[in-house]
Amino acid sequence: MKYNLIHSTLYEYRQSVSSYHSIACLCPRTTVNQVCGDFSLTVTPEPAELTERIDFFGNAVHYFSIQKPHKELRVLARSTIESIFLTPELPITKSATCREARAAFQTDDDLKSEVLQYLLPSPFVQWDEDIRRFARPSFAEGESLFECVQNFCGRIFREFAFDSRFSTINTPLKTVLREKKGVCQDFSHLALAGLRSLGFAARYVSGYLETLPPPGRKKLQGSDASHAWISAYIPGIGWCDFDPTNDVIPCERHLTTAWGRDYADVPPLRGVLFSSGKQRLKVEVDVLPILD
Repeated sequence: MKYNLIHSTLYEYRQSVSSYHSIACLCPRTTVNQVCGDFSLTVTPEPAELTERIDFFGNAVHYFSIQKPHKELRVLARSTIESIFLTPELPITKSATCREARAAFQTDDDLKSEVLQYLLPSPFVQWDEDIRRFARPSFAEGESLFECVQNFCGRIFREFAFDSRFSTINTPLKTVLREKKGVCQDFSHLALAGLRSLGFAARYVSGYLETLPPPGRKKLQGSDASHAWISAYIPGIGWCDFDPTNDVIPCERHLTTAWGRDYADVPPLRGVLFSSGKQRLKVEVDVLPILD
């Protein structure tokens, strides 16, 4: 599958902004499953500086600054992506058991060095005994870790309700667990907390999911959205993606932008502005298949 990806962000400020500094994490990664052919980032008003770098996790990020007064900021990212997912049988038979995986993370110094940041707590992924107790039934010591992660994500899908009005990015995981609802970021953070609490390495993946309109209906412009899922390190296989929001193994409709310890490492935009008063944010995303 080939896609045109358009991510438009508009900030409208009640008071004029005199200076703005931002980091954008909007450029899709090139991986074994996808190739980002073209990428452009357009910022209005025109920034005084716009530079690209690769962050600690290997993501392409762009820094820009605006040094003139403005009351409106638009950031438009355009990408062309070829999704090259294959569909072989799931490599469950190569998966280490939970007992073997935990031992590998503890005793294999090279592996531990590679994944240490994905074993530890991070800004949005903290846990306590309640979260550990919630996760533990899915991880029998002698069972395949791959199947156990799949089971755990399936439980989150079945036991939690998707509610876009319930949470913000700062809603504590304990609240998400207690109320049994949230959005994709919440479910991904909860899955990460459960895995790490039991000694397994897992990372947060940000990206997009192509949505399909109802039969006979035209897809609405701007109807797609950013998405999030997780990737767990399975000794014997490597990094494997799981989507707890939809209870699926991510495939060609999942387009990866970046990964890190949690959302704090990969927000689409984060910045510092000098102004006062309220602001309004509007985000539109289109994931458009390119038909041959």
